[in-house]
Amino acid sequence: MDYRPQTLVLASSSRYRAELLGRLGLPFEIQRVAVDESPLPLEAPLTLAQRLSVTKAKAITHLSGDYLSIGSDQVATCDDRLLGKPGTEAKAQEQLRFISDKTVSFFTGVAIWRPARAMLDCRVVQTQVRMRNLSDCEITSYIAVDQPLDCAGSFKWEALGISLFRSTESTDPTALQGLPLIELAQMLRDQDYRIP
Repeated sequence: MDYRPQTLVLASSSRYRAELLGRLGLPFEIQRVAVDESPLPLEAPLTLAQRLSVTKAKAITHLSGDYLSIGSDQVATCDDRLLGKPGTEAKAQEQLRFISDKTVSFFTGVAIWRPARAMLDCRVVQTQVRMRNLSDCEITSYIAVDQPLDCAGSFKWEALGISLFRSTESTDPTALQGLPLIELAQMLRDQDYRIP
């Protein structure tokens, strides 16, 4: 008989991650967590994505019983510059101008924390996005349509943002949206979750 922990918890306030996790068809709860996402001095992007994913997963402390907490974070870089969520149209325009005709590296971490067994698993998926040469007119029009103000890199690849790409390379296409489902599905199977 398969053993399954009673509760699966997504430690996130991201609607994108909730939508992605929902694709696995497993019941889960959402717990919003507040974590300082500032990088440490000289911290590598991969290490930052890993650390923040683990920190988010372990931030769920008020639950009892046997549960799995999922934390995830994404770090985007281009020419050694971290690309955060722009927040405003002006910052999104600046960011898209900066990455125009360049390659953006995304490091998407996912961590599972099972406190009842002191079990931690964390993995990071890297995605390379090669951007087209973008004109100011294209950038302005794109932002008006997609409103990518809450997305690192200032684009939504799952929407019109895909039209800004020259190419992309990854072992897990869902990593670019914020939660690598191929890795996560294997991590959950390792904890006796049957998928599908």
